[in-house]
Amino acid sequence: MSERDEAGLHALPIDVEYGGRELTITPAVVETDRGLVLIDVGPKTAVDSLDVHLQDLGYGLGDVWLIVCTHHDRDHVGGLAAVLDRVDAAVATHRDEAPFVRGDRAPIKGDGDRYAPVSVDLELADGVRIPTLAGPMQVVETPGHTPGHISLTFPEGGLLLAGDALVADGSEPLAGPKPEFTHDVDRATASVGRLAELDVEHTLCYHGGYVARDNDRIAEIYDELRT
Repeated sequence: MSERDEAGLHALPIDVEYGGRELTITPAVVETDRGLVLIDVGPKTAVDSLDVHLQDLGYGLGDVWLIVCTHHDRDHVGGLAAVLDRVDAAVATHRDEAPFVRGDRAPIKGDGDRYAPVSVDLELADGVRIPTLAGPMQVVETPGHTPGHISLTFPEGGLLLAGDALVADGSEPLAGPKPEFTHDVDRATASVGRLAELDVEHTLCYHGGYVARDNDRIAEIYDELRT
C-alpha cells in the first residue's frame, strides 16, 4: 500500500471526479498463487489509473483473475464493464448485491444514470475465505450502507478492509458510515458493532485510505452511533 504495505496486499489510491466533485478512492489488490484479486474498481474514469498502479507493482490488469465488489455503488463498481473489456476475470459480490451489479435491479442510490451491468460469477456469503499471499481473506457481512455490503478481513495481519462500513476522510481518523449515503442506518450501526468484535489492528477504508486504528476505536464508534 502506498501508506503502508502488507506482504502481498496493496492499496491503490486514485483521485477521480465523481458526482461533480473531486475525491480520492482506495481500491486494493492482493496477490495470490493464481494472480491478482482486485477489490473494487472505482468509476469508469479510474480504470486507466488502476492499470498504472498495477504496472508500478510489476503487474497489469491482465494479471487480475478475480474482482471482489464490496457493494454495488457506482463509485465502487462503475468501471467494472470497462475493466472486463480488458481482462477475463471473474466477478464476486454478496448475493444481495448481485442483482444490482447484474442489472436485474436499479442501484439504490444515484441519479438513475446506471453503469453498464455485468455478470456475477460468484455470490459471496459471510465467512467465505479466499487464499492469498497475505493470508486468508475472509468475507464479513456488513449490511446497512447497501443491503449486501461486505467488508474483508485478513486475520493473520489484523487488517480490516472496511469498504464503506467505516470512513477515514473526515476530521476523525476513523469514523462511522456517513448517514446521507447509508441505505439503512440501523443495520449499518449493527455492522460497526460486529466489526468491533473482530481482532483488528489497522484499517483500510475506501474513502480515506489506511489508518492505524484498531477495534478499540471501532468500538468507540459503535458506542457513539448508538447514543
